[in-house]
Amino acid sequence: MEFTTQHFIALAPLLITSATIIVVMLAIAWRRNHSQTFLLSVAGLNLALLSILPALKVAPLAVTPLLQIDTFACLYMALILVATLACVTLAHAYLGDGGSGYPGNREELYLLILMAAAGGLVLVSAQHLAGLFIGLELLSVPVYGLVAYAFFNKRSLEAGIKYMVLSAAGSAFLLFGMALLYADSGSLSFVGIGQALAATGLPSSLAQLGLGMMLIGLAFKLSLVPFHLWTPDVYEGAPAPVAAFLATASKVAVFAVMVRLFQISPAASSGVLSDVLTIIAIASILFGNLLALTQSNLKRLLGYSSIAHFGYLLIALVASKGLAVEAIGVYLVTYVITSLGAFGVITLMSSPYNGRDADALYEYRGLFWRRPYLTAVLTVMMLSLAGIPLTAGFIGKFYIIATGVQSQQWWLVGSLVLGSAIGVFYYLRVMVTLYLIEPNLRRHDAQLHWEQRAGGVMLLAIAVLAFFLGLYPQPLLNLVQQSGLAG
Repeated sequence: MEFTTQHFIALAPLLITSATIIVVMLAIAWRRNHSQTFLLSVAGLNLALLSILPALKVAPLAVTPLLQIDTFACLYMALILVATLACVTLAHAYLGDGGSGYPGNREELYLLILMAAAGGLVLVSAQHLAGLFIGLELLSVPVYGLVAYAFFNKRSLEAGIKYMVLSAAGSAFLLFGMALLYADSGSLSFVGIGQALAATGLPSSLAQLGLGMMLIGLAFKLSLVPFHLWTPDVYEGAPAPVAAFLATASKVAVFAVMVRLFQISPAASSGVLSDVLTIIAIASILFGNLLALTQSNLKRLLGYSSIAHFGYLLIALVASKGLAVEAIGVYLVTYVITSLGAFGVITLMSSPYNGRDADALYEYRGLFWRRPYLTAVLTVMMLSLAGIPLTAGFIGKFYIIATGVQSQQWWLVGSLVLGSAIGVFYYLRVMVTLYLIEPNLRRHDAQLHWEQRAGGVMLLAIAVLAFFLGLYPQPLLNLVQQSGLAG
């Protein structure tokens, strides 16, 4: 195929991110400078984000058989780049400058995050199983290094090894599933598979087995029950900004490609597979929420809660008609905002680096009297995760419930209501802890370095955004409606 200017405009977000990776790598080779590396990464990500606007003008456009740049891909590219920008800002605050900061090399963290973000951009625009696999591996491999980045901390190293081994197992299932699908349909493109499956009416047992194995591979990455066992350990062991990246950008990319696959080949979500997805959704919602009840570690609690949130998202995927794609878009945007806020607070509490992150719940007792701004942000995030009205999380949950009701999935809607009720309990427990009065406690707001101030300003902006979208969600709804899979 011939490359035209339009192809380059469509690919601009990915090309600019890749160019940023090379520039940052050369800059590190030339001279190690933490602030310079940070500024180069932020500049590149902002340029990539701005380049989505011209890309929208030429969309929808198939760039090679592997990638399809349409409004759906552009929305999720923007979401991944915004999440990556937030994680890079948090990483700068976390690693710190000067003697009190992180003891090892700091610059490579940015390089790995940028590489993982590039993988995410490939993944959300994939329309071919080869594109899906390349994107997934480009996203996953840097994350192994990121999770184990604080390698002198035993938990971080353990988390990195666990994630690598289980992720490799997930990839093996995925590849085997792809091989079976190809054997049955004779095509690797999503559209070709969809047409082959639709032509035979119900998918053959070979195709269903292939799709089932692919689902196992993707469920590993999304930490859905029963493939969730790595999640709390990895969230706890990974440095806080990395946990934020894992919970947001990484999962959004995988879920977006799953939506594209299931929407383009509707036969994929019919028959046995639809029942399997329903069972996984109910199990994820109930297990995630019930296990979060017993946690006294904030990162583990958020890990279990993310299992439940992706269970909620599966409801829209099972429904897969009517409001489904719109509901998924709204929910993912609100989930990313709230997760970044919650992990951001842990990040700013944990820096400068001192051996382990401040993620135990007792460290947040009476936080309101020491760090009122951080407490305000964490309170809004907990309310939003619980789906309380006037926060962004409520709008997301409302859409998921509407989708479930519209397609009459009553079991799923019931489990969502039950799961949300359990969720309110443990989110409120965290909030109550923040406002407890400790004996002999003097009120003061800790002095922050400038890089932490930048993180703090970003967190306040996230909290304001969560409130704004809860009060006036129309801009978000318009954005998501324009990014349907029709392009």
